[in-house]
Amino acid sequence: MSSVIERINKFNSGLIPGSIARKYKLMRKSIYNFYRGTCHLFYEDLSKHKKIPFSPIVWVCGDLHMENFGSFRGDNRLVYFDLNDFDEAVLAPASWEIARFLTSLFVAFQAMDVEPEKAEKMAKLFLKSYSTTLANGRPIYLEPKTARGIVKNFLSAARDRKHEKLLEKKTKKVDGHRQIRITEKHMRIDEALKNELCAYLTDWIENHKDSPYNYEVLDVVFRVAGLGSLGLKRYMFLLKSTNVKEKYLLVDMKQSRNSSLQPFLKNKQPVWSCDATRIIAIQKRMQNVPPALLSSTRFKNEDYVIQEMQPAKDGIRLVDIKDRYRDIYQVVDDMATLTASAQLRSSGRQGSATADELILFGQSENWQEQVLNYAYKYTEKVNTDFQEFKRESIRESKGKTQSLVLTN
Repeated sequence: MSSVIERINKFNSGLIPGSIARKYKLMRKSIYNFYRGTCHLFYEDLSKHKKIPFSPIVWVCGDLHMENFGSFRGDNRLVYFDLNDFDEAVLAPASWEIARFLTSLFVAFQAMDVEPEKAEKMAKLFLKSYSTTLANGRPIYLEPKTARGIVKNFLSAARDRKHEKLLEKKTKKVDGHRQIRITEKHMRIDEALKNELCAYLTDWIENHKDSPYNYEVLDVVFRVAGLGSLGLKRYMFLLKSTNVKEKYLLVDMKQSRNSSLQPFLKNKQPVWSCDATRIIAIQKRMQNVPPALLSSTRFKNEDYVIQEMQPAKDGIRLVDIKDRYRDIYQVVDDMATLTASAQLRSSGRQGSATADELILFGQSENWQEQVLNYAYKYTEKVNTDFQEFKRESIRESKGKTQSLVLTN
């Protein structure tokens, strides 16, 4: 059997070398970072486990963990807290999504040095709230008026946050012209590629049905963001309105690739025109309201997801809630409810279970203990893999120097 580092290297082969080095460095920092960056290992191992109970086939985000929820402004300009990462989204057994999240709870609590007993209580709370929401058969959503605890604080802050502050943080004026600030996360790109990207997005603005009207492209940089997606090509554009003075937009364009669940699934998947289309279609089904400008595009024979960058986006960071047990309790309860709601909202679509089937699943308890036990035991495997990865990746990186490739 291949070693952990061999499996990780194989999965990340073909991506931007310098970004992979950055990704590995982040993954070595904590077991939770390692877990976030190795979704493919989790599902490869889960697919070989024979005792995961039967569960309905549903639309899943695929990489459900505590930091893949967040607040954002929907295309109706209202703010919501919801699942917010769909790169791995597919049709899969509901128990797979739940096992992924429960394991993230155990791993997160280990990373925060919180007692295992509290982690188990949180996992059981998630199962209870998830099942109850399914059994009720009615999806809900969280907005400032209905949220509680940390999520309410997120949404209240997001609602009051202004686009001008995001613009000042990400851009600057040089000789009277606004451009994107160059930082360790916003990097210059080759001039030829920059010209190609600007020309491409100009064409997208003029011809795509989901694009903003009356804008021109001012600038573009390579963007470094996320963890699991490091190594993919990602660009940030600055747009300026052609008919409203000093009005700007920031747009994210992120390369898409196959879902890491795909090789291990036995159930049939819909045929998508490309992976960007898959990601967007599932996101629109599962979220209550999707973000603005969400669309797919194809640049130089590679698929990308485009969406507006916004000042309202916040996510749960473990470091912020480490000593706030009551807040963690409320957040986990909310996450369970939102997970079930997303599955109900997307039920009966292209092979996913109907709402009635999900209600019956929520009413049943005979699957919960098995999934909980798997997540608890698999946490030990994550820890073993993490220690091996740290040793082997440090050994591999010695003597190597890699730079980020930003040319065409």
